[in-house]
Amino acid sequence: MSVTQSDFRGAIMDGGKDRPEGLSDAKGHPAGRRFDVYRNNVAVSLTDALATGFPTIAKLIGTENFNAIAGVFLRQSPPSSPMMMHYGEGFPEFLEGFEPLAHLGYLADVARLELAMRRAYHAADAEPINPDALSALPPERLTELVMTFAPAVSLLRSPWPIHAIWAFNMQDGPKPQGISQDVIILRPGFDPEPHALNAGAYEFITALMAGGTLGAAAAVATDDAPNFDLSATLGLLLTGNALNSIDLPS
Repeated sequence: MSVTQSDFRGAIMDGGKDRPEGLSDAKGHPAGRRFDVYRNNVAVSLTDALATGFPTIAKLIGTENFNAIAGVFLRQSPPSSPMMMHYGEGFPEFLEGFEPLAHLGYLADVARLELAMRRAYHAADAEPINPDALSALPPERLTELVMTFAPAVSLLRSPWPIHAIWAFNMQDGPKPQGISQDVIILRPGFDPEPHALNAGAYEFITALMAGGTLGAAAAVATDDAPNFDLSATLGLLLTGNALNSIDLPS
């Protein structure tokens, strides 16, 4: 009896399944325990990849719980790429729908934050603009500026204090307060950095990313938050190497 790829893959990803019938080693002997060892190694490797990609989640729920949950996830979501740095793309959505963790509603968004940081780490390089470029432009035309962002930059909006939760667990930050937080992922050097955004900044950056002018984006931000701090937000984008071009329409 021949073993199909589907049978083999299904048995590898689910430790509860029997070894595929007819499976043999290179010498024609029944695979037996060798298959069990290989199956266990695959599960351990995938669990380790998840723990590496989502260290805050692993810390929040503990190693034993994380490993158990990873076992459920990997049976539902086998790798789609041989590159383990991409494994776990669906983990935030899995956590969101995993009933035993429903009381920890923030987990999915914290996982989204960690996934965004991983994507930023592997994003393409982009040459940032010189901060002095803004000061060289005619002041009366600054509101007409259009900006493009580096591939590593992304935004997250959450009803939970996801940046504070991440910082508390990964950087010994202060205890999180019960607030919502908007976060931007920047990569000023080699490593990505999450930053909590002030009021209006999420709307401002979203408008710029959609191709809006500086003036129009600032107006959107001010409508949402009258105390929006334009200078502080631009400063964050410039120091975080978030911008790779600025343009004035001719």
